[in-house]
Amino acid sequence: MKHNNKLLTYAPETAKLMRNAASSFLKQLSSGQLKKAHFEFESNQERYEWNYTPVEREGLLKSDMNHQQVSSALEMMRTGYSVTGYDTATKIIKLENILGDWERIQGNLSRFDRDPERYWFSVFGDPNQLDKPWSFRVGGHHIGLIATVLGNDVSILPLFFGANPSEIKHGEDKGKRTLFEEEEWAREIVVTLPDGHRNRAIVDPVAPPDILSVNFRIVDRSSTPDGIPFSQLENHSRDKLIRLIKHYIYRSSDELADNYWNTIDSQGFENTFFAWAGSTKPGEGHYYNIKHDRFLIEYDNTQNQANHIHSVFRDYTHDFGEDILADHYRNAHA
Repeated sequence: MKHNNKLLTYAPETAKLMRNAASSFLKQLSSGQLKKAHFEFESNQERYEWNYTPVEREGLLKSDMNHQQVSSALEMMRTGYSVTGYDTATKIIKLENILGDWERIQGNLSRFDRDPERYWFSVFGDPNQLDKPWSFRVGGHHIGLIATVLGNDVSILPLFFGANPSEIKHGEDKGKRTLFEEEEWAREIVVTLPDGHRNRAIVDPVAPPDILSVNFRIVDRSSTPDGIPFSQLENHSRDKLIRLIKHYIYRSSDELADNYWNTIDSQGFENTFFAWAGSTKPGEGHYYNIKHDRFLIEYDNTQNQANHIHSVFRDYTHDFGEDILADHYRNAHA
């Protein structure tokens, strides 16, 4: 199927906000900080590096910034998200303290520091050059945000959210959940399917230990199982699946989300599949994916007694702005 990329990517308001926020962030950094935070865009493979585990990475650490610099860094981060998406991202970051406390209570200390200051911020290229591509990246434990911008065209994918713990088990916030909708709405789909449909949707009685696309630079449709096609779902199940897809899309800024939603909604969902693996019972390991001609959604909750979520939204051609860049380089050499 041929996709209208221009409809998908054209986001002048978001591009302007990102450009201004990234420029402001860079202007406030010292020369030493700039060496850690600012990179070339062209021929730089570093911008494709992203990881949702708490490993070290390139960029400027939040803990190495002063208060004003942190404010600018977070404002840059905010431009990629909707209000709800940004709120979720800040909750995920705050979980680091809760996770650290829980591991100490359990006597199971990690080799990683559980610290909400261990998030890295990077800018690639010059945000003020409208005729050249640039990007920014925010990364740390369970946060993966990669924005690619060229003029008024923007990509915000891949976009990753995780949560550990997904349900807090101790303290004053005991019982609070993060990524609740991603878990419960998907389970609601699979448990309400008629038996024959449920058997088609559940592709494996055992869930994989993580999302299958991991943090690969490129994903394709063959990397994940199909499950049940949208065309075989009853109307109420179709409505629930569309609601879940829309929830993932609207993690990103409203302008970008509106573009993406309008694009896929106009194409329809006939070539969409929903697959589940593992248990359908709360508190037991499970996985699902949603595949469309253009995108892949993956979710996994198997670690820490099924209280540790990984979820991601990928696009087969739009990740890292590859479609935007391909058009740009093709036109430049025409």
